[in-house]
Amino acid sequence: MSHQLENKRALVTGGSRGIGAAIVKRLAREGAHVAFTYVSNPDLANETLLAAQALGVKSLAIRADSADATAVVAAVEQTVKELGGIDILVNNAGIGIIAPLDDYRLEDFDRTLAVNVRAVFVATQAAVRHMQAGGRVITIGSCNAERMPIVGGGVYAMSKAALVGLVKGLARDLGPRGITINNVQPGPVDTDMNPATSDFARMLIQQVLALPRYGTGDEIASLVAWLAGPEAGYVTGASLTIDGGVTA
Repeated sequence: MSHQLENKRALVTGGSRGIGAAIVKRLAREGAHVAFTYVSNPDLANETLLAAQALGVKSLAIRADSADATAVVAAVEQTVKELGGIDILVNNAGIGIIAPLDDYRLEDFDRTLAVNVRAVFVATQAAVRHMQAGGRVITIGSCNAERMPIVGGGVYAMSKAALVGLVKGLARDLGPRGITINNVQPGPVDTDMNPATSDFARMLIQQVLALPRYGTGDEIASLVAWLAGPEAGYVTGASLTIDGGVTA
């Protein structure tokens, strides 16, 4: 590893499992001190925490529900206090509630927007108050912002499409400060919540993906690490798709 992020301070929301945990570990391997939030599984959070610390960096796990705006701001402030500042924010926390239109509950609609959209705005607003020039904000969207191949995914797709516009707009706000903001749009990724061995995964591989496999968390994390590093200093307001050809 190049340690291109040595001594940078990062916060990853939803970082205890899946793509989030892969991002935490990759940033730590690149030399960044990393805080991350989690909601409901302290054992998984502790595993990720220990894995990051084993790489020789400072790390902390913060219990915070991204649906709670106050908790999101508090997580940013705790990161700044304990790591001495913040240089990188990765808005990874997200939920996907899939249901047909006639059955979709309003409370699920509201929670989806609270976690997938409002929390991104709240965390970004709080974090950039502490960032210097060279700061990085990275959101984890979805290729479903551009293509939703299944019934019942309209609200999820809308929430991820909203990030495209938010990132474009905030690039104008943050550019004069020397801070970049970008959106990473993964396709299907092999995680415990969406395993590559399920019947659903086999359907996607056969009918939707151009590459005949799911992606890995490490592949998503590699793109995030690049955006967080010095080589991506002229990239901002972009949505970068890493989806195995779902949108091809």
